[in-house]
Amino acid sequence: MARPKRKPSQAERDERRRRDRERLAEATRALLSSEGWRAWLRARATLHSYSLHNTLLIAHEAGRRGFTPTHVAGFKAWLRLGRCVRKGERGIPILAPVRVKQRDEDGDETGQTRLFFRPVHVFDVSQTEPLPGIEPAPLAPPRAPIEGDSHAALLAPLEALARELGYRVAYCELQHLDGLCDPRKRRIEVADRLAANARVSVLVHELAHALVGRQAELARQHEELVVEAVAFIVCAGAGLDTSPDSVPYIASWAGADTPERLEQAAELIDSLARRIEQAIGPTDRGERELELR
Repeated sequence: MARPKRKPSQAERDERRRRDRERLAEATRALLSSEGWRAWLRARATLHSYSLHNTLLIAHEAGRRGFTPTHVAGFKAWLRLGRCVRKGERGIPILAPVRVKQRDEDGDETGQTRLFFRPVHVFDVSQTEPLPGIEPAPLAPPRAPIEGDSHAALLAPLEALARELGYRVAYCELQHLDGLCDPRKRRIEVADRLAANARVSVLVHELAHALVGRQAELARQHEELVVEAVAFIVCAGAGLDTSPDSVPYIASWAGADTPERLEQAAELIDSLARRIEQAIGPTDRGERELELR
């Protein structure tokens, strides 16, 4: 008969929280390097259903192990997708939300819950292999070139988001620009010479400018960096062939940055990207709250 699992002591819980905070602080400090910054951008572009802090943790740990994360899930989730984690693979620790139902002194549920976070382990697809005799589920749409028209259907929801923000979108002749966002006229212009996929990329970029104006006041050079990062994340997540190497390294703009300032920039980029991602279609959640009874 299995013995009941021992509950950790308060000292053990405090030590676990300390280690979790230190792991997150280390992952945030990695943003100070150009490679750490771009590693997070690559991770965020494919792991759009994970929280900001967990994408930081995943990108940092994967970088330490020498690989780029692309598709990440828990052990059982991979089984449902027709794949299994290879024997001996080490999981990547992240912080999963857990919702606990509160009980009164008599042990009855009060109808209230408390949210906390606990470490769980996830695995990248590179740490898995197909289950024998089972066709694995497709994990992502194929990458499409920016010159094509494969993603034309994304223009309508992006234009709807622009209207929601109070902007009009016009496709017109632009001589030296691909796009323009004019907050005073509440107008976004996209060059009509562009193919549909390129129009999507430009429209995402200009919508990010419109959203930045609502959430933060940034110097022009900082705003352009944030917007380009948002455009890379959204377009790459949608399956358009883009490169993080085109996104400037944030410390080269901001000078002597601190991890706190870089985390604030990452939080802004993450929130803007999520707003546009929500507009072009729902995503499966990578982190589901666990109900403990």
